[in-house]
Amino acid sequence: MEITSASFVVSNTDYTKCPDTGLNEYAFIGRSNVGKSSLINMLTGVKGLAKTSVRPGKTQLINHFLINKEWYIVDLPGYGYARVSKESRGSWQKMTADYFLNRTSLANTFVLVDSRIPPQRIDLEFISFLGNHGIPLSVVFTKVDKQKQSETAKNINVFKQELLTRWDELPPFFQTSAVSRSGRSKILDYIEEINNNLKS
Repeated sequence: MEITSASFVVSNTDYTKCPDTGLNEYAFIGRSNVGKSSLINMLTGVKGLAKTSVRPGKTQLINHFLINKEWYIVDLPGYGYARVSKESRGSWQKMTADYFLNRTSLANTFVLVDSRIPPQRIDLEFISFLGNHGIPLSVVFTKVDKQKQSETAKNINVFKQELLTRWDELPPFFQTSAVSRSGRSKILDYIEEINNNLKS
């Protein structure tokens, strides 16, 4: 798939106020500072489309970006550590949970995981939340350019083994780097495949 256009549409705190177009939505979510905005910018080829920051907790709203005038990327607040109040974190959690449990146009959720570190309980629990509610998902390992390939492979293998203690079947996995743009074509082709399947 080639992306020919990508534009910001709207930000919301309520899933009921999200675009009512019926177009497929692909949500991106992960722990704070996992590289979510950088990945979205890399996928779309539009620098600065999603706002990046070294400070965790930059994304605080449900952000919709219209891609090729045919489908949406949805940038969601990160979970886990962020220098905000417990009240704010609680509102983010409710906002994202409501989105996942009620958004009928959601075609897939890309859960971003930092490839440089061992499996984190919060990532595993979030993936279990999606799986338990029948929400389609894929796992995207970010920042694979930041360490030796053998270390990345080791962390990914351990992560898969952890998931297999909870799941009978593993979801699709992708490896990405916002710097080298590796993994871009595979993710976009996967989105195109889902779009085509949902049309038929």
